[in-house]
Amino acid sequence: MELLGVKVRRINLWDENSRLSHYTFNSIRSQEYQKKMKKSHHLKYSPDAQDLYYKRYKDGVSKGRQHILLDMADEVDLSLALLARIILEKHLAVSHRDGENISRSYLTQLMKEPNLIEDPILATEISQCIYSDDFYGPLTDSIKHAIGYEYEVKLKRQLGKLGHSFIGEDQMRLKGYDKTPDVKLEIPIAVDGYIVNWIESKASFGDDFTHKTYLKDQFWSYWNRFGPGMVIYWFGFIEDLDVNQDKGIILRHEFPENIVTMNPLG
Repeated sequence: MELLGVKVRRINLWDENSRLSHYTFNSIRSQEYQKKMKKSHHLKYSPDAQDLYYKRYKDGVSKGRQHILLDMADEVDLSLALLARIILEKHLAVSHRDGENISRSYLTQLMKEPNLIEDPILATEISQCIYSDDFYGPLTDSIKHAIGYEYEVKLKRQLGKLGHSFIGEDQMRLKGYDKTPDVKLEIPIAVDGYIVNWIESKASFGDDFTHKTYLKDQFWSYWNRFGPGMVIYWFGFIEDLDVNQDKGIILRHEFPENIVTMNPLG
């Protein structure tokens, strides 16, 4: 089937009282929007562009306008949270008396807690952007983190119900592993004839760019450390991506039912 022009694998869009439909759709929207922002990054983030954004903001303030950044982001086709961060950084640079560079950690803290911004107008404008952005910003990041944690718990509960022994990331790090999947099985299982030693939970849609990035940064590292494993893209994935099964990485969109447990006694 196709969703937003992307061919996806075996998704029932109305499972789980429409939650899967909602999450899958939003995951694809988010990924496509982020690709769009990256393509225009060199134009939207140039020093001249940032100076222009800040000048337009200050002009709006001087004229007593409201929702300045909300309107501007729509006009320049830029993420609300990203525009807010640009304006905040420029404001701090201009207002900082000693001329020292503003630390990224301080800037990030103000984005997370805009009530700490001394300028009340700017604080309101930044807050509006953060609460209105569906794709970027600290609020969106918190939501994504919460959803990711929810599906990790779901994975571990299903393993527990079936009596599969496993260890999590914290336990693996205590053993000295720097890159760890969500679950390392104590006793391997077989799924559709493929051996699985570890499982990675992804509460997102597996598109081409994202999957290739995960393969490079995560999945092959897991394979090198623990052998073959399985990735669950809970919101589906592009059907042509599941090409590494014989090499030791299989993809699924849900927890598989046809599991064969290895006999530890041989």
